[in-house]
Amino acid sequence: MYVILVYDIGEKRVGKMLKLCRKYLNWIQNSVFEGEISEVKLEELKIRAKEFMDEDTDSLIIFKSRQEKWLDKEIVGHERNTLDQIL
Repeated sequence: MYVILVYDIGEKRVGKMLKLCRKYLNWIQNSVFEGEISEVKLEELKIRAKEFMDEDTDSLIIFKSRQEKWLDKEIVGHERNTLDQIL
Protein backbone atom coordinates (compact mmCIF):
# COMPACT_ATOMS: atom_id res chain seq x y z
CA MET A 1 0.00 0.00 0.00
CA TYR A 2 1.03 3.61 -0.45
CA VAL A 3 0.93 5.94 2.58
CA ILE A 4 1.49 9.54 3.49
CA LEU A 5 2.47 9.90 7.12
CA VAL A 6 2.42 13.18 9.04
CA TYR A 7 3.43 13.66 12.65
CA ASP A 8 3.21 16.39 15.24
CA ILE A 9 5.31 15.41 18.21
CA GLY A 10 7.00 17.05 21.17
CA GLU A 11 10.38 18.66 20.59
CA LYS A 12 12.19 16.19 22.86
CA ARG A 13 10.90 13.20 20.85
CA VAL A 14 10.99 14.59 17.33
CA GLY A 15 14.47 13.20 16.57
CA LYS A 16 13.40 9.68 17.49
CA MET A 17 10.32 9.92 15.29
CA LEU A 18 12.35 11.26 12.36
CA LYS A 19 14.83 8.36 12.60
CA LEU A 20 12.05 5.81 12.92
CA CYS A 21 10.06 7.07 9.93
CA ARG A 22 13.17 7.26 7.73
CA LYS A 23 13.65 3.51 8.24
CA TYR A 24 10.27 2.80 6.64
CA LEU A 25 9.34 5.70 4.33
CA ASN A 26 10.78 8.52 2.22
CA TRP A 27 11.13 11.91 3.88
CA ILE A 28 9.55 14.61 1.72
CA GLN A 29 9.17 17.61 4.02
CA ASN A 30 9.32 18.55 7.70
CA SER A 31 7.35 15.86 9.57
CA VAL A 32 5.97 14.40 6.31
CA PHE A 33 6.85 11.03 4.78
CA GLU A 34 5.50 8.96 1.90
CA GLY A 35 6.07 5.63 0.25
CA GLU A 36 5.10 2.02 -0.35
CA ILE A 37 4.86 -0.09 2.79
CA SER A 38 3.31 -3.43 3.71
CA GLU A 39 0.57 -3.74 6.34
CA VAL A 40 2.99 -5.61 8.60
CA LYS A 41 5.70 -2.94 8.33
CA LEU A 42 3.16 -0.18 8.92
CA GLU A 43 1.92 -1.92 12.09
CA GLU A 44 5.55 -2.32 13.20
CA LEU A 45 6.17 1.40 12.64
CA LYS A 46 3.07 2.34 14.67
CA ILE A 47 3.98 0.02 17.55
CA ARG A 48 7.53 1.38 17.69
CA ALA A 49 6.27 4.99 17.52
CA LYS A 50 3.87 4.42 20.42
CA GLU A 51 6.82 3.32 22.58
CA PHE A 52 8.03 6.93 22.90
CA MET A 53 4.97 9.00 21.93
CA ASP A 54 2.90 10.88 24.48
CA GLU A 55 -0.54 9.96 23.13
CA ASP A 56 -2.14 12.85 25.06
CA THR A 57 -0.16 15.50 23.15
CA ASP A 58 1.53 13.85 20.12
CA SER A 59 -0.14 12.72 16.91
CA LEU A 60 0.67 10.44 14.01
CA ILE A 61 -1.65 10.73 10.99
CA ILE A 62 -1.52 8.15 8.20
CA PHE A 63 -3.28 8.50 4.84
CA LYS A 64 -3.54 5.18 2.99
CA SER A 65 -4.08 4.30 -0.66
CA ARG A 66 -3.79 1.06 -2.57
CA GLN A 67 -1.16 2.54 -4.89
CA GLU A 68 0.55 5.86 -5.52
CA LYS A 69 -1.15 6.12 -8.92
CA TRP A 70 -4.49 6.80 -7.16
CA LEU A 71 -3.15 10.08 -5.75
CA ASP A 72 -2.57 13.30 -7.65
CA LYS A 73 0.46 15.08 -6.23
CA GLU A 74 0.98 18.75 -6.99
CA ILE A 75 3.99 20.66 -5.72
CA VAL A 76 3.87 24.44 -5.58
CA GLY A 77 7.23 26.00 -4.87
CA HIS A 78 10.42 24.13 -4.01
CA GLU A 79 10.31 20.35 -3.60
CA ARG A 80 12.53 19.69 -0.58
CA ASN A 81 13.36 16.05 -1.27
CA THR A 82 12.78 14.36 -4.63
CA LEU A 83 12.14 10.63 -4.85
CA ASP A 84 14.13 10.12 -8.03
CA GLN A 85 15.58 6.64 -8.32
CA ILE A 86 19.02 6.48 -9.93
CA LEU A 87 19.95 3.08 -11.33
